Amino acid sequence: MVSGVLQNVCWFAARTRYGQEIPIRDRLERLGVEHFIPTRQAGRPRGRRTVERPVINNLIFLRTTKNEACALANEAGVPVRYIIDCMTRTLLVVPDKQMDDFRRVLDLSIDEGGLMDEPLALGERVRVVKGPLKGVEGFVAEFHGKAYVVVSLCNSIFARAQVPRSWLERA
Repeated sequence: MVSGVLQNVCWFAARTRYGQEIPIRDRLERLGVEHFIPTRQAGRPRGRRTVERPVINNLIFLRTTKNEACALANEAGVPVRYIIDCMTRTLLVVPDKQMDDFRRVLDLSIDEGGLMDEPLALGERVRVVKGPLKGVEGFVAEFHGKAYVVVSLCNSIFARAQVPRSWLERA
């Protein structure tokens, strides 16, 4: 019998080949698997139609059980490679709160914030108390004189959104 821990539905981070994010998303939708791939609309050269592009290349998040996640890759043939947590040596699990905060910051920040290769400047842990990001927890960073709330997924992927300082409190 499989232990109850393995049957919990949670978020898993996975990698795929470059340019396969959208087709894999479509396949996951057909299979009824909850997923998240941050995308943005990008124009083609010379004003041709816009296309949907991933904000983070090669990265997909799936919300499912560990057994179903493994079955998607091994039995259903979904071309993903799950990111392994070095400490536990098992699939990296992204906590729901981190995933929710990350999604909300990315939704708000495509123009003014967005993904960062590294955190700007480590600061105090903060919680947003007003506005569309109310409840998001991260740390405060300053860039070009503007305040940002920065959130991370397992200290490896970072996103930021501009937030008035008056909307922040110590977490």
